[in-house]
Order: sequence, then structure tokens, then C-alpha cells
Amino acid sequence: MAEQMKGPAETGAAMDYSEHEKTYNMFLAGAKYGTIHIVTLLIAMAVYFFTGAGAITSVLTFIVLSIGAVLAAR
Repeated sequence: MAEQMKGPAETGAAMDYSEHEKTYNMFLAGAKYGTIHIVTLLIAMAVYFFTGAGAITSVLTFIVLSIGAVLAAR
């Protein structure tokens, strides 16, 4: 049979919770802004492929939508 453990389950070093919180917030920001840029890239690609707009219009669409979405997400 298994031994009965007495005492705390965690016996490691103390956690730096403020650093964990910073890392988590940076991860969330990266996920949020990464998603925004991927979605705007897909929209710009759709503008290029499915309309007669051209590459320059598609790049401008990406830039304008990215800036607008980032400002709206703050």
C-alpha cells in the first residue's frame, strides 16, 4: 500500500506570484494582439484574392484594420 504523507504536499521553494502574474498578463496580451493581427491578415488576404483591389490596397487594408483593432482592444 501507499505510504501516508504527513505535512504539506508542496515542499519546494516559495513562489514569486508577482512574476507569475506578469508572465500571465504578457501571455494574454500576446494572444490577444496575435489573434487581432492574424484575423486582419486573413481579411486583407480575402480582399486581395476575392476582389480586384490589388496588393497595395490589401496591404493598406491590413495596416488600417490592425491599427484600428489594436486601438479598440486597449
